Amino acid sequence: MLLILASSSPTRARLLSEAGLMFDVRPAELDERAAEEPLRQAGAPPEDLAMALALAKAQMVSERFPGDLVIGADQTLDLDGEAFSKPHDMEAARRQLLRLSGRTHHLHAAAACARNGEIVWSHSETAELTMRPFGPVFVGRYLAAVGERALGSVGAYQIEGRGIQLFSRIDGDFFAVLGLPLLPLLEFLRHEGLVET
Repeated sequence: MLLILASSSPTRARLLSEAGLMFDVRPAELDERAAEEPLRQAGAPPEDLAMALALAKAQMVSERFPGDLVIGADQTLDLDGEAFSKPHDMEAARRQLLRLSGRTHHLHAAAACARNGEIVWSHSETAELTMRPFGPVFVGRYLAAVGERALGSVGAYQIEGRGIQLFSRIDGDFFAVLGLPLLPLLEFLRHEGLVET
């Protein structure tokens, strides 16, 4: 049995690799915005969007690889009940960061495992992050420094890099902030015999 990560996220792959896991990467070919639109229309909270996408990715890829265990994951940013997706360009990243300035938001990280198209495990974690107040000039300098990497996360930041300068407080699991509830996932994988006990 193989372990497969159904995500193109380099951060998730790095977390699993640095934890000592052997796995293949097979990103789900899922139009995430189209998949979540019915849930948004129905008024689903942001944490439900993250879980729905994690489940969909795991199931979709597991149907292509029978017998293997597939990890799907997703993350949403929640500002007062409004779900944010990854910014599509640098102007969207700029606007988003200015909206988050001086405010507290939540990151919901969800993971699910599927085998033969059936979900066998799922878990979500939420972290609370407070950004310090900053203005357009700082945001411009920050985005110029990080470049296109700002488009790779729902918050337009990576706290493991220069993005940490945006914050005054972070409460919650570090791995959830990075987009993967790693400790509960490792516990499940130990139970499955895919990680040494």
